[in-house]
Amino acid sequence: MSEARVCLLGNPNVGKTALFNALTGQRGRVGNYPGVTVECVGAPLRLGDDRTAELIDVPGCYSLCARSAEEQVALNAALGLGGFPKPDLVVQVLDAGQLLRNLYLTVQLAELGIPLVLALNLMDEAGDAAPDVAALTRQLGVPCVGTSARHGQGIEQLREAIAGALDERPLARVGVRYPEALRRDADRVADALPEAWQQGSVERRRALALWALMSLEDEDELTGMSPELRERVRDVRRDAGRDQDLEIVSARYSWLTELLARAGQGEVSGAAHPLTERVDRVLLHPVAGFAIFLVLMTLVFQALFTWSDPAISAVERGVQAVQQLVQGLLPETVMRALLVEGVLGGVGNVLVFLPQILLLFAIVGLMEDSGYMARVAYLMDRVMRALGLHGRAFVPMFSGFACAIPAVLATRTMERRRDRILTMLVVPLMSCSARLPIYTLVIAALFPPRLIGGVLPLQGLLMVAMYLFSTVIALVATAVLGRTIVKGKSVPLILELPPYRMPSWLAVARMMRDRSWEFVREAGTVILAFTVVLWGLLSFPKPPASVVETSAAPAALVAAPEALPAATVGPTTGAGHGAETAPPPDAASSPELEAEAERSPIAQSYGGRLGHALEPLLRPLGFDWKIGVGLIGAFAAREVFISTLGLVYGIGDADENTGTLREKLRAERGPDGRPLYRPLTGLSLMVFFAVACQCMSTVAVVYRESKSWRWPLLMVVYMNGLAWALCFALYQLGTKLGF
Repeated sequence: MSEARVCLLGNPNVGKTALFNALTGQRGRVGNYPGVTVECVGAPLRLGDDRTAELIDVPGCYSLCARSAEEQVALNAALGLGGFPKPDLVVQVLDAGQLLRNLYLTVQLAELGIPLVLALNLMDEAGDAAPDVAALTRQLGVPCVGTSARHGQGIEQLREAIAGALDERPLARVGVRYPEALRRDADRVADALPEAWQQGSVERRRALALWALMSLEDEDELTGMSPELRERVRDVRRDAGRDQDLEIVSARYSWLTELLARAGQGEVSGAAHPLTERVDRVLLHPVAGFAIFLVLMTLVFQALFTWSDPAISAVERGVQAVQQLVQGLLPETVMRALLVEGVLGGVGNVLVFLPQILLLFAIVGLMEDSGYMARVAYLMDRVMRALGLHGRAFVPMFSGFACAIPAVLATRTMERRRDRILTMLVVPLMSCSARLPIYTLVIAALFPPRLIGGVLPLQGLLMVAMYLFSTVIALVATAVLGRTIVKGKSVPLILELPPYRMPSWLAVARMMRDRSWEFVREAGTVILAFTVVLWGLLSFPKPPASVVETSAAPAALVAAPEALPAATVGPTTGAGHGAETAPPPDAASSPELEAEAERSPIAQSYGGRLGHALEPLLRPLGFDWKIGVGLIGAFAAREVFISTLGLVYGIGDADENTGTLREKLRAERGPDGRPLYRPLTGLSLMVFFAVACQCMSTVAVVYRESKSWRWPLLMVVYMNGLAWALCFALYQLGTKLGF
């Protein structure tokens, strides 16, 4: 006998994924705003007596009616259409305090003749609105179980109910009284249903016809719909001349109201949460709500810089210690250079920012789990509507602060393809966690830790400014693209605001662990691979011995420039390790010797030559060839920029393990002895990384989601072009103003 298949369906924000985790022991992502669960997730469900079933967590839906391919998943999963295996049972998860709204989906499932078990979740939050579970079971004729997934209550009883229902296949009793004219319309549509949909009772076929009347439109994006069915729905609507959607919904809610009255629920089935209402009066206020949001974001990004800095410094010291240990243990070979400079120096300089990324994921997870993220979408709806989108688009945009890839996937829950495309094109402009290490490196290296006005820390304000800048740029790009290339009218926002809840610390901790492991795994695979390739490009061909000796003095200047008087800053020659003598004054001004002094093992390598080839394009932005080498790797993954700079200053340094990368950037000097990297250079570099499209994984995901190369190529061109133009304007204007 094959393993039974059980589908878990429910409205958003009813704790469906939490219940899935409690039943299976899996660790699916929990969140209470639209866009978290975008794909079906399966796991084994133990039923006792050595029996197991496959439990499938289906994306949340308010009803089976759909207008997008993503919304169609719920119908296909429930009926076994579109390539989905037919389920043996559907477990619907309901909010026990919001039964009237949640039972609408139950009516649809029951009319389709699907075996049901109802899990009345969030019983601990329902209060006076908690239903009489036994009475509801009697009225509907299917097992109903009260649960609280967050506290583990009712889980075993639900498991037993599922096991029994797989044997009995209970069908819910519904008796919705539709108007006679609507029944005739449904029967006309039923005659045009695809052959695969014709199986079952007359009631099931009529239910599918009602689904078609509510879902099929000229602008929908549903797949697998026959042209004959679409034409029939169009004809029936035209002939009827009535609001059929209103008739269907009114009839169903009328019957549900009677059902709840018989079950003893009465008016409390839609009770609100008083605490949530009081808090929302402040947090959703058009002025106070925005002010609180901005203050919260300022505190968040200030915390990202200050709280994580001690941990970052500790990891930096650890990486240096390991490098020195390996260098002392191994003989001087190419393999030692690869380990010390390529693997430890490259990947190690990326891993030092793991504490900061962990903190960012923790904050985002707490905002999601508490219910505040949905309020952010509501607040931003006023702004987004003016730009041609609605507030729901800001949810994937905001989650882009963590990573653009899941943010692009979260656009699947948006109904219109135009809205999804537009959101995909601007999501990568949000400053993701991969940019965070670069901001931190530049700010710590080039901006002193001082206070503005004696109160506000400069470094923290710069971090906040970069995130605000990326948000503003994303919103401006939305307005421009939405009025030119991706035109379309805005639609109203329909969004449920969940009650505020205490975050599940265990779920947030699991999310932090999973996301950090993804980061470490990327550092150990993708970043390591690119780092090794770049190490090879930066290490070969080996320069002549004379060039190596000549380059030793600039390396010493990098390590400790302040130890030399200004008069000695210039090219030197040496006869061995550490033995340097200053050239005569007339030789110091020789163009040939100056050019020779600028050459180094890095400059003459393949990677150095690539950097020099890019320098004419980058010099107007304030970047030299070394930054150009870093940008080459950054277009594979932004984090590679850090590891590449680590390689540049590791291989190019005579004493490669002296000082951290931040210290080396701060100490770098030009031929005139002045700092090579000024604060203006750092600001230009951060702006470039904030705007440029450098993550090839994101480009691949946009292609997969849009099913066209047109949109990812447009994204690459407009983002990189905009990055160059903004940095050019910033650096040239700043230079003219004397910065």
